[in-house]
Amino acid sequence: MYTFDYQRPADRAAAAAAYKGEARYLAGGQSLVQAMKLRLSNSEVLVDLGGIADLKGIKVDANGVTIGAMVTHASVANSADVRKAIPALAELAGGIGDPMVRNMGTIGGSVANADPAACYPAALLGLGATVQTNKRSIAADLFFTGLFQTALQPGELITAVSFPIPKKAAYVKFKQPASRFALVGVFVSQGAGGVRVAVTGAKACAYRVAAMEAALGNSFTPEAAKVVAVPSSDINSDLHGSAAYRAAMISVMASRAVAAALAR
Repeated sequence: MYTFDYQRPADRAAAAAAYKGEARYLAGGQSLVQAMKLRLSNSEVLVDLGGIADLKGIKVDANGVTIGAMVTHASVANSADVRKAIPALAELAGGIGDPMVRNMGTIGGSVANADPAACYPAALLGLGATVQTNKRSIAADLFFTGLFQTALQPGELITAVSFPIPKKAAYVKFKQPASRFALVGVFVSQGAGGVRVAVTGAKACAYRVAAMEAALGNSFTPEAAKVVAVPSSDINSDLHGSAAYRAAMISVMASRAVAAALAR
């Protein structure tokens, strides 16, 4: 690991002020710290967000579910309020990594890191969430821009993620057994704004499948999802699965997600 300056501010203003030069915010550290240990990432300053209390709350009301950026995956999974309002979101959080990752990793860190196979990006797109920062609000549809890339500006700090409450929703992933990241994960929701279908693990970043949304808008059934053929031309291909395999799995996982949503 390269040398760096470590700071642990007590509030958002101090965190923003500490971000100078080649600085990085440290949330759960489940990706950044590992990359730094292997010297795959280097930062002059690490700004640890763990001491900022107002980034750790969960609020549920009639308008939706708002989760502070420093709330851990385990806290989301175990929240009775989240399980009641959006059970699919709690189940997604409970399926991330292993207990250590869930107890340390945070929603803000996962979203900011934008791993192409992470689960939370699918939830943000699949529910039409909004990312709240210390500067603005960013719709999920505009947030993920590429491989490990987001709409965040240098020094911009995620403070919370807000999710509207859907009528029905579910997330199903076909996971890589060693890492437990999604080879293909599909989040499906039916809400006031219509049907949303979001996929992770298949491209450089999570994305929506418009053709499947249209099909499910006409008939919200597993059969309607399964018959939609997803093009494989720009799908990821690696030793774990070819582009054609992943494309086929999107239809299968979407079908299973619709079935799970209807079964609630």
